[in-house]
Amino acid sequence: MSAPAAMGPVPAAADFGRVAVLYGGRAAEREISLISGKAVLEALSRAGVDAHGFDPAERPIAELARFDRACILLHGRFGEDGTIQGVLDLMGIPYTGSGVLASALAMDKWRSKLVWRGAGLPTPPWMCIGPQSRAEEIEATLGIPVYIKPANEGSSIGVTRVSSAADLHAAYRSAAAFDEVVLAERSVNGGEYTVPILAGRALPVIRIVPANGFYDYEAKYLRDDTRYLCPCGLGATEETAVQALALEAFAVLGGRGWGRVDILCDEAGAPWLLEANTVPGMTGHSLVPMGARAAGIDFDELVVRILATSFEHRTARGGR
Repeated sequence: MSAPAAMGPVPAAADFGRVAVLYGGRAAEREISLISGKAVLEALSRAGVDAHGFDPAERPIAELARFDRACILLHGRFGEDGTIQGVLDLMGIPYTGSGVLASALAMDKWRSKLVWRGAGLPTPPWMCIGPQSRAEEIEATLGIPVYIKPANEGSSIGVTRVSSAADLHAAYRSAAAFDEVVLAERSVNGGEYTVPILAGRALPVIRIVPANGFYDYEAKYLRDDTRYLCPCGLGATEETAVQALALEAFAVLGGRGWGRVDILCDEAGAPWLLEANTVPGMTGHSLVPMGARAAGIDFDELVVRILATSFEHRTARGGR
């Protein structure tokens, strides 16, 4: 776990130029994105950065040409899936975080699992299901309980923990309302952890303990009884191994800049990759700020360091 000084200095506020903080958008996670974006905008303003809010759902995208770089806080579709990254690449505007390919892969839980499995990394067994899938086949393959989830959503939107085979079809319909690709995924029950990533470094691991046993949308954003443990309770060797797995998983997808990788441990303590997030939340309940704080990085410094990841795009693409 690195102290802030080990990460090196951040650019001066004037070096960033005029910054568009992208938030809101048209995804199902719009409301969370608005909260994240406004918190980041306020922090950048406190740091003296010439930052301005920009909601693509309310302004023509061509107006981004007025800015020198973009800080992406758009969660979900059109913001975390490579769409806005492609627009910014075409416009020659540097931006925070991962590029088009990594963003698209991480957003798509099915394809990210295929990439991880191809790279020999552990991820819980799964199957793609449809309206004709047989409940007994799902149960025989993955067991019960099982998680049913849309492949392309975040914040646990459309995800159901199914404890009875009789409820599988209802859970499928709930997930299918958000995406045409629906996954059934084996439950792994030894603990849920997340690894924030900043500038190529893994921050301290956080253990998530939801009061209702399932870290769903309500537990993430609406409840105050979800417990976040940092230190996470793992031994030093085990925590280092989890951090290393997260960094490898992020790199295999092509991730860069900042992000978060969610990991489940089984009863034997073995880690399994759940998903990667290339634009994690930055709300009062969010996990990247928690991990940063444990590493000695306060919220305002974290935000400036995230914005500094936009210089990676300038170097890679010859941008501004």
